[in-house]
Amino acid sequence: MDTVAVSTTQADSAAAGAALAAQIKAALSRAPHVIILFAAPTYDHPLLLRALQDGVPSALIVGASSAGEFTKDTVGVGLATALAIRDEESKFTARVGHRLKDNPAAAANEIARGFAGRSEHSFPHRSALILTDALAGYADALADALTLETAGEYQFFGGGAGDNASFERTTVFCGTQEFTDAAVALEILSRKPLGIGVSHGWEPASEPFRVTEATGLKLISLNNLPAVEAFEEHAQAKGEHIDRAAPIPFFLQNIIGIDTGSGYRLRVPLAVNDDGSIHCAAEIPAGSIVRIMKSSHASAAEAAERATDAAIAGIGPNQPKAALFFDCVATRLRCGDHFQTEVDAVTSRIGDAALAGCNTHGQIARAEGQFEGFHNCTAVVCVFPD
Repeated sequence: MDTVAVSTTQADSAAAGAALAAQIKAALSRAPHVIILFAAPTYDHPLLLRALQDGVPSALIVGASSAGEFTKDTVGVGLATALAIRDEESKFTARVGHRLKDNPAAAANEIARGFAGRSEHSFPHRSALILTDALAGYADALADALTLETAGEYQFFGGGAGDNASFERTTVFCGTQEFTDAAVALEILSRKPLGIGVSHGWEPASEPFRVTEATGLKLISLNNLPAVEAFEEHAQAKGEHIDRAAPIPFFLQNIIGIDTGSGYRLRVPLAVNDDGSIHCAAEIPAGSIVRIMKSSHASAAEAAERATDAAIAGIGPNQPKAALFFDCVATRLRCGDHFQTEVDAVTSRIGDAALAGCNTHGQIARAEGQFEGFHNCTAVVCVFPD
């Protein structure tokens, strides 16, 4: 396997694509099989993609808009980063599932029926990078449907495309095309296992609440009271205040944890509606038990370390050759400059391996022993073996 992680601060979209291509060609002796691209929402993505494809015409390109971009050497906002891979021992296939909002099961079927693994049985390990239009929603349903469509034989990792938490337009890429209301999948059939690790640094900070009413992304009531009242009581107990008109500063430090019986699945509250309900970044099931959660900068870095360690354990005796790292835009906003320590936590574990990643609007992980699918505020690491 030959890999390189590259980045550019070029603001011009065509120049950015050309710069990434030039760095890839300079670093690799032969053309990569695949390029995984993360690009800030400020870019004209089709223009960037065309310039990148022109520079590396034989490469398969997949990717997404992002909410913060990083490699080992660069952590910032407004950048484009990419991981290029050439691997004679793996097979890569890219697929797009459309109309995610209308029918996530049909989108999953559209993706899975194009996977080479349906007829190619010579590779013992099956994985797929999944990047989805976060604003289309239904990432949970997509992960569930993909698991069913592939008979549980694939492990999945990735995240929701970002737009720096503007929540206006998020897109995914395949080739030189940009898509909304869609998910893109990069199927990876390999001779060696890919390792996937998942962890978060949050712990309960409130009493439990039952979700007495919820629909879609709207959390309507907790314990039969408007959902915002639970947060207001929690804020008052801490000697703090939540501004219903501008609640993000409070919400970034006080997110929702769904009790799964073996841990907490995280959801980020985003806004307070006039009726006291709360708009969230992902669905929260009615009838579930939730708590308000707390974290710290140190615990976020520790979570990144745990996720990386778990991913490295997943590749067995092999050494890390490359890694992809996804974490939530809410984590970056909450941690500010301290987010660098999360990236450092990953790089300290993977040695000389190439690293690329981005902040996402939600994270996807479904691997052995991990069945939750879609997450918020959670570190997801995939390690490619040498």
